[in-house]
Amino acid sequence: MKSRSTTKTAKIEWSGRIQAVQPRIRLMRSFDERSHSYLGYVLRFEGTIDDEPGEYIIALGKAAQAKHRFRVGMEVSGLAVPVPDTRLETAGFYKASGLKIINDAEGDFLADPPFHGVPPDLETYRSRGHRRLDTRTYDAKCMTCIWGCRMPVEMIIDHWNPSKKRYRFETFCYGPKSCALYKAGPTRKVPGRKGMSYTEEDWVDEDTTAHRGPDD
Repeated sequence: MKSRSTTKTAKIEWSGRIQAVQPRIRLMRSFDERSHSYLGYVLRFEGTIDDEPGEYIIALGKAAQAKHRFRVGMEVSGLAVPVPDTRLETAGFYKASGLKIINDAEGDFLADPPFHGVPPDLETYRSRGHRRLDTRTYDAKCMTCIWGCRMPVEMIIDHWNPSKKRYRFETFCYGPKSCALYKAGPTRKVPGRKGMSYTEEDWVDEDTTAHRGPDD
């Protein structure tokens, strides 16, 4: 996917065909503690930004998604601004506005994964909870699924010095536990002060999603 460097702060025109709609969620880690910020949604599309063709990701708010009900296959257009800090966003552009649906998606989507309907509201993602998702599996099979999510992660290394941070991206699944495409991948380690490290074991995901059945 193209990354486009620009110093522009004015809104830029974009248009294209949606390839994925996923939640826009940011994860904050501090050793064995974590919290989430549910910011909206991201649209992955193939088209143009400022007349330059490529594959891009646009971030938008929850109100815009609720109004337009974006889904895979739609042809859309709008305006956006380059993201100032790419460590905090999976999208390259945000503050989407002037959104228009040029052509709606055609036909119904299959019931099999990856799931391509209209994604649920953010409260649904919050209440369902997620499991870690192998990065390679996400890239190969789950990048277009409404239940997949690639999160920017901000890690506070020393809680006595919260300005000391590191950044990375992690992938997660909010989908049914019975999904045949799902693969957890290796456990994730969170760095701490004085060289310490916390390993987020399987029980964390099991506890987070314990209220859901295998097909929920």
